[in-house]
Amino acid sequence: MSLKLDGKQTAARIKSDLARRVERLKARGIVPGLGTLLVGSDPGSVKYVAGKHADCEEVGIASIRRELPADASFDDIADAVRGLNEDPACTGYIVQLPLPEGIDENAIIDLIDPKKDADGMHPYNLGELVLHPHGEIATPLPCTPNGVLTLLDHYDIDLKGKEVCVLGRGITVGRTIGLLLTRREVNATVTLCHTRTRNIEEHMRRADVIVAAMGSAGFVKPEDVKPGAVLVDVGVSRVWDEGAGRYRIKGDVDKACYDVASAYTPNPGGVGPMTRAMLLGNVVGIAERQLG
Repeated sequence: MSLKLDGKQTAARIKSDLARRVERLKARGIVPGLGTLLVGSDPGSVKYVAGKHADCEEVGIASIRRELPADASFDDIADAVRGLNEDPACTGYIVQLPLPEGIDENAIIDLIDPKKDADGMHPYNLGELVLHPHGEIATPLPCTPNGVLTLLDHYDIDLKGKEVCVLGRGITVGRTIGLLLTRREVNATVTLCHTRTRNIEEHMRRADVIVAAMGSAGFVKPEDVKPGAVLVDVGVSRVWDEGAGRYRIKGDVDKACYDVASAYTPNPGGVGPMTRAMLLGNVVGIAERQLG
């Protein structure tokens, strides 16, 4: 039987450790605070932000919420970002994406103080990751890629010398996870595939590990998986369920692939909880670095 890589269980252990670290910080007069900036009322974004603050309460991190209407201007959003930059109670924060149509998301992200970049996606912090292929990195790491590697490490899945096929070239996972996978502490070999990759199935069949982050429901089929491969499903699609009469979340990996794999991340319940745990970890790490 293949091994289920339980992100909920692993994230719970990480949060337990973070709670202890937060208590140590509080004993030294530091209360870590996570800020969120939510623009509009997209149901998925509202739910995700609420989950982040529930996590904060669980580990003892202060919650700082900033909300703007969907018709907020670029200047309105920029002012809110600057406010979080200057707020001493805010250790780190995120701007919840997507932003309303017409708002330049990259320009808003550029305004974040890199030292408060809880998502680890500011260009400065990504640049630090590029510049340091080994050794300690003293800047926040991108949450989802770091969550993937942390989950694999928790289950003692060694990536040294392994062929990893990454599906998707988005900045959240596809374009960033390779930077972590190819660090000398990991030493994986990465092939990045996307919608214009020719013979993409051949790349998948050669892979020891597939990281699927295309947002294409059920894209990875059993015949595309090498027996014994590890499957990491990061894709999220909303698919209409005729029987239930509602939308359901479906990942990029067809569940029939589980019988072929040696290990897999469920979706939901795999990478998602790890991403949120890594966000908290970044905030606590920022606070600890402030103490030297």
